[in-house]
Amino acid sequence: MPYTETDEIRIYFEVEGDPAHPAIVLISGGGAQLLSWPEEFVALLVAEGFRVVRFDNRDTGMSHRFGGPEDIDGGYGLEEMADDIGRVLDQLGVAAAHVVGHSMGGMMAQRFAIDHPDRVLSLGLLSTIPDKSDRYVLHEHPVIEVPERFTREQIVGFADAAALAWAEGTIYDPRLDWNRERAALAYDRGYAPEGFVRQWSALYRATDRLDALRSVTVPTFVFHGRDDRTLHWYAAFDIADAMPDAELQVHPGMGHLIPWELWPELIAGILRAARRAA
Repeated sequence: MPYTETDEIRIYFEVEGDPAHPAIVLISGGGAQLLSWPEEFVALLVAEGFRVVRFDNRDTGMSHRFGGPEDIDGGYGLEEMADDIGRVLDQLGVAAAHVVGHSMGGMMAQRFAIDHPDRVLSLGLLSTIPDKSDRYVLHEHPVIEVPERFTREQIVGFADAAALAWAEGTIYDPRLDWNRERAALAYDRGYAPEGFVRQWSALYRATDRLDALRSVTVPTFVFHGRDDRTLHWYAAFDIADAMPDAELQVHPGMGHLIPWELWPELIAGILRAARRAA
């Protein structure tokens, strides 16, 4: 199995596409495995000439665990999570890549671009925020405590309600069948709800990034839903306003998750940023 071997932290990753093509790294949001990037989406990027890299964030899926079922703080921060992007690139022998992140993954992408500007060719910042202020965060902050555990059948049973909750107020198909299938696959690959809590502990320690983003000059595509009930679209405006070379799209009827119907717009924006970088 493909794991990073640069140090004792092992990050599981998967790669599709021609090794000679420019690499694009897709980073999942909080608690989500690399499965959050559908294979069909990956195939579209491969067809556009990218070598697509996905990985399980630390404490999710098949990647390194920073504690057991009773541990709610892994002792790391957003900076260390962002460094996992570099671990994957080092394992692949890639000096720099296009980097696209959703939600927490977008926060990791910001941090990586700030700390390692020479390793980022372009950015895609999707449904994400530059800090944890009340201006941007619309949801209640979760309680940092040992989470309840559920069976596989319960997790799959919860999938419909979760998908409908994410889709509330939006105009797009919640794709219930797909979400049930992914919930089962995610459980089988590595069920660890405490890992999500440890990621939240890291996010609580994260410092504000908006001022630092003013110095990130790579072409950037900022993409957000006007009806996102988790993270306010003000964040997308502020990020795009701060960054020197940013394109902004805010889509009415889109919530926090990216609907399949908007893939053409998303991929076109990613391509425009990548071409400006080239």
